[in-house]
Amino acid sequence: MTCFNQLLDAVHLDDDGLCHSQGHPDWTQGRTLFGGLQTALAVRVLRQKIGDALPLRSVQTTFMAPVPPAAFTLVPQILRMGGSTIHGECRIVSGDDVLCSVVAVFGKSRPSSIRIAPARPEIERDPDAAAELPFIDGLTPAFTQHFQLRWAQGGFPFTGAAQPRTRIHVRFRQPQTLTEAHLIALADTVPSPGLSVLKKPAMASSMTWTLELFDQRTEFAAQDWWRMDTVIDAAAEGYLGQSAHLWTPDGQLAALSRQTVVAFG
Repeated sequence: MTCFNQLLDAVHLDDDGLCHSQGHPDWTQGRTLFGGLQTALAVRVLRQKIGDALPLRSVQTTFMAPVPPAAFTLVPQILRMGGSTIHGECRIVSGDDVLCSVVAVFGKSRPSSIRIAPARPEIERDPDAAAELPFIDGLTPAFTQHFQLRWAQGGFPFTGAAQPRTRIHVRFRQPQTLTEAHLIALADTVPSPGLSVLKKPAMASSMTWTLELFDQRTEFAAQDWWRMDTVIDAAAEGYLGQSAHLWTPDGQLAALSRQTVVAFG
């Protein structure tokens, strides 16, 4: 089994400013590489160009075509380097085809009197009491074998749930030291709650993903549980508007997530 850290460590900038990487079937989601991994790899490449001084504030990803578990190239570019923020883009390409585009914003802390800290909703089921989504080869996405997902509220995919809303405890199955890249991946692990209201399996895919980070701490223990609260805000003509909160193990808001999901059922 290829672990997340192995894939991250294999990415290095070449002398020509490009990165060449290799996916793995363990990390696929249907026909494509897991979207959280695509975004994490792109941000890792941008970090190699700008360093670690500025925190990551926002990531905007557009998934344009499947990234197969084979060789691909990452093309990083600094769009603007200002006094307080740096905007960078990294594209995942195969030949002349752009498969994915990631725009990341890194920024200094700023003095501000505006402080809004949402409270994490209380739930009845802690991780020990919650039902875990099993990994079933050929049925559940391959990448889910690397994570533990336990349902605190809402239904499993394709169970005809009454509401398109889930609260799910998440963590890496293999304990490992967390980094910024791991946080990005955790924020994309859970299935769309739109699938929970369906009564039979159907295909779905993310088209766009925006992740806004507010608490970048990663010093939690490897076995600690994070939580994703996800809801479908609206859906029409096969397009789902989805928003989510990623909560740290100690109950602080780590990130806000927004996705456009295409569903075929």
